[in-house]
Amino acid sequence: MRSVRGGVALLLTLVVSGTAVARGEPAVAGARSMATGSAWRADGDPEGPSWRWPVGAPVVVTAEFVAPATKYGAGHRGTDLATAPGTPVLAPRDGVVAFAGAVAGRPVVSIDHPGDYRSSLEPVVATIGVGDVVQRGQVIGTVGSGGHCAAMCLHFGVRLHGDYVNPRGLIGDIPRAVLLPRRSAAGAP
Repeated sequence: MRSVRGGVALLLTLVVSGTAVARGEPAVAGARSMATGSAWRADGDPEGPSWRWPVGAPVVVTAEFVAPATKYGAGHRGTDLATAPGTPVLAPRDGVVAFAGAVAGRPVVSIDHPGDYRSSLEPVVATIGVGDVVQRGQVIGTVGSGGHCAAMCLHFGVRLHGDYVNPRGLIGDIPRAVLLPRRSAAGAP
């Protein structure tokens, strides 16, 4: 039993420190998925997560994060949120603007955050510039057009140590799994 606990603690330490990611160990993909769950907080803040959705309520997810099987494999490296052109886009966490400009013809904003996180939002017509310090919830631009979901959504991606993670896990928006007792065919427990 002690060796199992020690192995789990070592795996979590490697994932958190990024050591296993740097070595490219195959077990990291499963461990990285655990790290994006609702019990995990990006900054260890006991009062709640420091991340927020980059749009106001109500937040409607139109496409979920789908982790690629390999670093360069197919997947959906972010979460798409229903929006309309001109919708204000908010900083998902305090940080410094790393990029604000066009990528492949679509407007993109990237923000560096504490802990080696980088968020990317598109399509966003920026009202901020590279090097600007932004606060969580601050308007950083408006939804523009372009990208894979045209003008109907905002793509919100987050990387940790260069690897994409599920934004829902950072915000704490992944519903917890609840195991229910199994019922017999007659309905009795």
